[in-house]
Amino acid sequence: MTFPWNTNGVSVRLLPIIAMVALLASCASTPLPPSQPVPEPVAASRPADSGALPAPKVQGKSRWVAVYWNELPGFADDALFEAWNAWIKSCERPGPVFAPLCSEVRRLSIATVDEQRAWMVARLQPYRVESLQGEAQGLLTSYYEPVLKASRQTGAGYAVPLYRAPATLGSRKPWFSRQEIDTLPEARAALQGREIAWLADPIDALMLHIQGSGRLSISEPDGAQRTVRVAFAGSNDQPYRSVNQWLLSQGVSKINPWPDATKAWVQQNPERVQQLLWSNPRYIFFREEALSEFDAAFGPKGAQGVALTPGRSIAVDPASIPYGTPVWLASQGGAASLQKLVLAQDTGSAIVGAVRADYFAGTGAEAGVLAARVNQPLRLWVLWPK
Repeated sequence: MTFPWNTNGVSVRLLPIIAMVALLASCASTPLPPSQPVPEPVAASRPADSGALPAPKVQGKSRWVAVYWNELPGFADDALFEAWNAWIKSCERPGPVFAPLCSEVRRLSIATVDEQRAWMVARLQPYRVESLQGEAQGLLTSYYEPVLKASRQTGAGYAVPLYRAPATLGSRKPWFSRQEIDTLPEARAALQGREIAWLADPIDALMLHIQGSGRLSISEPDGAQRTVRVAFAGSNDQPYRSVNQWLLSQGVSKINPWPDATKAWVQQNPERVQQLLWSNPRYIFFREEALSEFDAAFGPKGAQGVALTPGRSIAVDPASIPYGTPVWLASQGGAASLQKLVLAQDTGSAIVGAVRADYFAGTGAEAGVLAARVNQPLRLWVLWPK
């Protein structure tokens, strides 16, 4: 299933549903204490930028440098209500720093954009995220939730299994590599009977492993069709290696768009498919989740434990930016021009370092096209309670 996207990377069809979710959440929220009134609106383009700034903070692998609001590109222009839905999701599992603000966040879900912006200026302090060496520019990539055809039974072209986590996964670290899973009797025995479904294309399976979750349109043994979500349930703790980098090392000049270029290479080099797959020793295990009509309107759950919002959720290195933190993101490149509020709600094995983020593009083929193209410079500002 695919959705049309607006210029901010949010599904147009999802907006009415998300707005209704925000309204329901606001109605169920705890009333705002009288001692903490929501600030009156200030001029959106001229936030209060005066006074002494807080001292820099060291947060794990990153250094945060306090700045005035006018440093944030596009702060006066963002349609904040779109991000507010992601923020309400974070308030389902808030960390101790942001939990005290969640009643206000919920109440402001039906406020005007100017009221939301005024509240941010009054309650939060922006900090520019830098590496410990002072580098403020990093890398933005993107990911999405693929939708793939699958079969509950092997055969008829469906021969690539997706596995639940084996019972012995915690007995050794790291667990067997991708190559060992395919070749060692001990590894294969541990996964016997753990199959969720089978895919037809090994590159589709690899793509699902890289994205970490997806939706399956499954053919059941009785011929029925149903759609389920497969979510990340664990890994073999082996290092992640880029298949694209391996292809480049083999002299392949065209590796984009992914995965189409890789599938074309496989068709031309069928005898080397296993060699390509084994170049990435990391292997992902999944769990199957029912997908109601309501759940289908949102992305999979990220590492924070809340559903991701297309165009407003990012994966980060939690050693640099804690889960649930609102973040101002600025990135200019050939794939996208982004200046917007996002929420740190996920992580990934390749998302390491201070100024590093993976942008959740959404579900389906159109989101996949965008995700494959995003690889561009990035700047980040965390918005931290005063």
